[in-house]
Amino acid sequence: MCIEFFWKAKRRRGHFILRLHEAERSIRVVILYRPVGEAELSLIKESGYRAFPPRLPEQPIFYPVLNERYASEIASRWNVKDSKSGNVGYVLRFEVDDEYISGFDVQTVGDTYHQEYWISAEELAEFNAHIIGVIEVIAEFR
Repeated sequence: MCIEFFWKAKRRRGHFILRLHEAERSIRVVILYRPVGEAELSLIKESGYRAFPPRLPEQPIFYPVLNERYASEIASRWNVKDSKSGNVGYVLRFEVDDEYISGFDVQTVGDTYHQEYWISAEELAEFNAHIIGVIEVIAEFR
């Protein structure tokens, strides 16, 4: 099976769309990011880097973000100061099926690049089912 990756020269909702071709099937994916601490990363490792863990009762929303800059800002400014995060922040990158994620609105929560999706805790299992490939660690802050 041959898989070919290439960047589609199109921006939508402020982020790039990657098109994955597998045989004659075409899946459009969106690249997302997630800042996490040590405990959450440990649970992601347990999933084989394929899923995010269920939310805690005090965390009703899962917030994947649309760009590496924003994720790095959170990981370096917040996670490293948080003892619950192990005083370390990681930036994760992963791909989600564009058709699925397009059902959610992009939320801008500060500066123009502070963009994220709001996924309810109840929808996280379905969100995980639409992750394409593995979740990768792309940065670490201490």
